[in-house]
Amino acid sequence: MIDKKFIGYGVPPTLWDVEKGRIRFFAEVIGTADPIYLDEAAAKAAGYRNVVAPPTFIFGAESDSGVLMKLLDTLKIDLREVLHGEQRFDYHAPVCAGDTLRFQTRVADIYDKKDGALEFVVNDTKVTNQLGEHVADLHSVIVVRHA
Repeated sequence: MIDKKFIGYGVPPTLWDVEKGRIRFFAEVIGTADPIYLDEAAAKAAGYRNVVAPPTFIFGAESDSGVLMKLLDTLKIDLREVLHGEQRFDYHAPVCAGDTLRFQTRVADIYDKKDGALEFVVNDTKVTNQLGEHVADLHSVIVVRHA
């Protein structure tokens, strides 16, 4: 069982640099052709600092930042038992190439179902950029299944 003493635990803040090529790759993978995601001139003409990250890009950024692995290590969760349960994004400002994102993750809840066969870790993450702007709030639920 995951120790419930970790409810309220804050993972040490993690920084992650947003690269133009990573945004372009993500935009191509999801099939968007909007030039604000692909072309710096188009993004600047639309009023952005640089190319803009598509909406769900930040989920991959959080994963790439190492936050999840730090959390799993702290909670002693075996990655082979992890399922993605839920994800929600609340956006406050655009994420652009050249930004440095700061992920501040906190464990909001830990609970179980089916007599402990499934455990749930609820996380809330505040994301800010190098300008101190609050760009997003992320909410996720990790499911840990025990065989």
